[in-house]
Amino acid sequence: MNDTAEDAASKHTIPVIDRMMDVLGELAHHEAGQTISELTQTLRLPRTTIYRILNSLQQHSMVRRDEGGAYHLGRRLLSLAAHVASRASEVDLAAIAQPFLDRLAAELGEGIKLSVIDQDGILVLAAAQGRREYALTVAPGQRMPIHAGAASKLLLAHLPSDDLEYWLAKPLTAYTSKTVTDPKRLRTELAKIKRLGWAQDKGENAPSIHAFAAPVLTGSGKMVGALSVPFLAGAEPSRMEEIRMAAIDMAKTISQAMPD
Repeated sequence: MNDTAEDAASKHTIPVIDRMMDVLGELAHHEAGQTISELTQTLRLPRTTIYRILNSLQQHSMVRRDEGGAYHLGRRLLSLAAHVASRASEVDLAAIAQPFLDRLAAELGEGIKLSVIDQDGILVLAAAQGRREYALTVAPGQRMPIHAGAASKLLLAHLPSDDLEYWLAKPLTAYTSKTVTDPKRLRTELAKIKRLGWAQDKGENAPSIHAFAAPVLTGSGKMVGALSVPFLAGAEPSRMEEIRMAAIDMAKTISQAMPD
């Protein structure tokens, strides 16, 4: 009797990699992370096996361990995910935008982010580090709250109504006293953001972090990303206006470089 294609394929796999993928898959489903004990119980693997897999992954920055002993997906893995996301469409948005992000970071001295929305929420697709003192660190691959933050709200504001309702039906966590968690109130704010053409964060994700965001559009006018500039709270009004206008202008410049 001939083996099925699936059975044949299973004979040419590496068991330890299969177990490693099981570990990564489990971590991906738990935002709060998983301890070795929890992974051992869920995956029904020996504790020593789980430990060795996690230790190897940690050495390559594919997972990280927090102070409480729980493991999370690591920055390198998230960065690779961002790279894959940028290749998922015909246009490599990250590659087109990166030189512009670098230029804006050099001009403003602040960190710059380019975010997109996918089936899992908000993803930082590309970033550039600022050289200004106290500039906030930004990195590609980060996942951000769907409803809290300038880029997140801007991306939500441009979604088709059915997609927007999908996200607003989910629990909206209050990260600070500024986070909007009421769907009706959030819809009103998103409508205003769409009219204005830019969005502002006044400390919705973290009390000390503010931001401005502006849309990146294709030649046909479709929004494909949000350029945002996070900065520390307490900036002078003139500085805030400088950041806002710089974000809007650079987003337009990137948009002009985009194909239809």
